[in-house]
Amino acid sequence: MTNQNPQVTSNEQRITNHESRIYIAGHRGMVGSAVWRALEAKGYTNLIGKTSAELDLRNQQAVIDFFNKEQPDVVINAAAKVGGILANSENPYPFLMENLQIQNNLIDTAHKTAVSKFVFLGSSCIYPKFAPQPLKEEYLLTDSLEPTNEWYAIAKIAGVKACEAIRKQYGKDFVSLMPTNLYGPFDNFDLKSSHVLPAMLRKFHEAKTTNAPVTLWGSGTPMREFLHVDDMAQAVVFAVEHVLPEHLYNVGTSTDVTIKELAETIQSIVGHTGELVWDSSKPDGTPRKLMDSSKLEELGWGSTVGLKEGIANTYKWYINNLNQTIKLSRF
Repeated sequence: MTNQNPQVTSNEQRITNHESRIYIAGHRGMVGSAVWRALEAKGYTNLIGKTSAELDLRNQQAVIDFFNKEQPDVVINAAAKVGGILANSENPYPFLMENLQIQNNLIDTAHKTAVSKFVFLGSSCIYPKFAPQPLKEEYLLTDSLEPTNEWYAIAKIAGVKACEAIRKQYGKDFVSLMPTNLYGPFDNFDLKSSHVLPAMLRKFHEAKTTNAPVTLWGSGTPMREFLHVDDMAQAVVFAVEHVLPEHLYNVGTSTDVTIKELAETIQSIVGHTGELVWDSSKPDGTPRKLMDSSKLEELGWGSTVGLKEGIANTYKWYINNLNQTIKLSRF
């Protein structure tokens, strides 16, 4: 439920308007494209986006030149190197270094130019593996991370702290939003690098015709929270349109399900009736990751897309874009 009286700055004090130049880094990925659609729907007319071929965010000078030319008022960092347990485990250095390069170049250049607002997007994996549930923002850096994705997590923690430092030292409106597990149109469905929900959706779809058995990693007992990307996009718009009082906010649904429940839901929506097999030799990852999103909810944002509705919507999009989805990534 959302609060009808958000404790944020009034419309007159907002630093953005429909003519503000808003740069969305990663605008063709799942999150960035959803943010683009959400802002466009609200009447924003000066949205800026560059593909990775047009602008390599790992290249500091290229980023500086781009900012000097485009002079954005607002920057939304939805660009990142992302992936599931397998991708993180097999590529620790790129997941650490490339994410540091991307976000450091964006944050530092935004700080040194005329950018009035910076929205940094991270992940719930920044919190300790065995942190109390639900996860609160103050649990950051209180214990050790989940080993299977610590490289990505450490990079994102550095981004959060960089934005906090700029906010603290210079008083600039740099804010970090930490979403729970996201899914939706333009997700990454590659089985070697995708997250659990899109990977399951693809596996069940490909096994549907023959009802072949579907094998999934782990025991099925870990619990996960899932947020539709359109809800995440609305959280970003909310952050763009208001000066939020703190530097870090969780973004989730405050509801989680077991991986087994998720699999059975996807299986039902896809129409697969074959056997479901759990490979317990594969890692489960963090036992539970439920976000406490009350801070942002109390300010006025709230999720609206239910899990079954969101999965059905995503599956429909997947079917309609089947020839392209295996090539899609989030950045």
